Amino acid sequence: QVQLVESGGGLVQAGGSLRLSCAASGFTFSGYAMGWFRQAPGKEREFVASTTWNGASVHIVDSVKGRFTISRDNAKNTVYLQMNSLKSEDTGVYYCAAGVRGWVLEAGRANDVDYWGSGTPVTVAS
Repeated sequence: QVQLVESGGGLVQAGGSLRLSCAASGFTFSGYAMGWFRQAPGKEREFVASTTWNGASVHIVDSVKGRFTISRDNAKNTVYLQMNSLKSEDTGVYYCAAGVRGWVLEAGRANDVDYWGSGTPVTVAS
C-alpha cells in the first residue's frame, strides 16, 4: 500500500522557518521524482518544488526561489522542504507528490501525479 505521510506543518510568524518532511512507503522511492505542491484557500493546487530521483536536479517555483530548498534522502525514503523567510502568501496546505515521470512534477501537472500525500497545513501569520 502506497503511503506518503507529510509532517512539519504548523503556525509560524512571518519571517520564520519550517521544515516539512514526507515519509514514503509502498513503492520504490528511489525510482520516483518527488515534489511539493501547495493549495491556498480558494485557489488551485500549485507546484512548489521537485527533485529528480537522485536529487541531482531540482526545480523551484520562482515565488519561493532563494527561500525554499528541496532535498531527499533515499536511504530514509523521505523528501524534505526547508522553508525560510516565510510570508503570509505561503499559507496553504502543502502536499507531497511522487511521479515516475519527473517532468510531470516540474510542469505542475497535478492531474498526472502518481501518488499524493494527504497534506500538512502551513499558516504564516503576518
